[in-house]
Amino acid sequence: MSNTATKSNSLMDNLRQRMRGVNLRQNGIFLALIGLVMFFAATTPNAASLTPTNWSNLVVQNGYILVLAIGMVMVIIAGHIDLSVGSVAAFIGAVAGILVVRPLEQDGWEWLPALPWWAGILGAILVGAIVGVWQGFWVAYVGIPAFIVTLAGMLLFRGMALLTLQNSNIGPFPDEFRAIGNGFLDKEQGLNQLVGFPSDYNLTALVVTGLGVLALWVAALRQRSGKIRYGQVVEPRVWFYIKNTILTLMVAYVGFQLSQANGIPFTLILLIFLVVIYTMVMNRTPFGRYIYAIGGNLNAAVLSGINVRMVNFWLFVNMGALAALSGVLIAARMNSAVPKAGDGFELDAISSVFIGGAAVQGGVGTVTGSMVGGLIQGVLANGMNLNSVGIDVQMTIKGLVLLLAVAFDVWSKRRK
Repeated sequence: MSNTATKSNSLMDNLRQRMRGVNLRQNGIFLALIGLVMFFAATTPNAASLTPTNWSNLVVQNGYILVLAIGMVMVIIAGHIDLSVGSVAAFIGAVAGILVVRPLEQDGWEWLPALPWWAGILGAILVGAIVGVWQGFWVAYVGIPAFIVTLAGMLLFRGMALLTLQNSNIGPFPDEFRAIGNGFLDKEQGLNQLVGFPSDYNLTALVVTGLGVLALWVAALRQRSGKIRYGQVVEPRVWFYIKNTILTLMVAYVGFQLSQANGIPFTLILLIFLVVIYTMVMNRTPFGRYIYAIGGNLNAAVLSGINVRMVNFWLFVNMGALAALSGVLIAARMNSAVPKAGDGFELDAISSVFIGGAAVQGGVGTVTGSMVGGLIQGVLANGMNLNSVGIDVQMTIKGLVLLLAVAFDVWSKRRK
């Protein structure tokens, strides 16, 4: 009996030793996403979830949630939460409508000069940052918990959206503005015509996908070699190549599908840009390290000289700007600023962050993990819609997924 137990322990120790450096949590949610894609490919009528048009819609329809999730994961890592992002997005959509459309489209507003579409976007994002200044002041310098400040903000900015829109919609927006939410890179296939490539596939989308895959491998190999150079634990070589090969196949497949639709959406390009920038901010700048330090141990962060108030203040300014960008994307996608825009989006953004591996107590989480969490929610909702699942069942399943994700976080912490 004792020999059997000893052999079992030895086997587990050997397995743990072989899996050193493998982030089971992050890899687990990635495998869960692949599993969901395969499940809905098998269950939706005529594999409707795998059609090029559906992949394109999946990216565009979830873009504004993913933008919110980027800012939300930073807020949650620092140990806070923001319940107001959906209302802020609606308010900023209304501001964009006032700045760009109303003077042109509605009588009685001739006194207000209409801004060019690009100036309207910059102005809307600036107003979003000012909203962040307002909330950051109360959280960082007055000391009111972020839960209370942003709960008040959820009501305040929804009300301001209603006041700004005067219970009506504003639209349509100029074509250039709409392209941000509905446009595609080289949709007219100019590159195809230039080199004589068949029009069945968007060549620009294929080239961008190829460059993206190359960039993924370069980044992964550089990160691994950097860890080895500094004596840090790395994933086993076989695991590293299998994981990145699967990721490559997935990216290539999505890019190939998009090339058969309208090409790569501008929303996806914007998202990739934001993910790269914010991943660098979180991993390679003092500001990112301060956020992890504050969420991991607030007292230690204060004693080590980190200006906690300043970090918290800029976190909410950043969240306000990203919520504004999300509001612009929503208005562009809908081609109209509406009072109910962004309703419930704060819950989707928070769910994306926790499903993506962030810890409830703060100090843990990644931008890329939140993107995977957001995609899991998007694929889940899209697949259930294609299977004609009722909204009641959809909400139940989404709630259970969120609960299980948080329960896994609590369980894994207790094991340590």
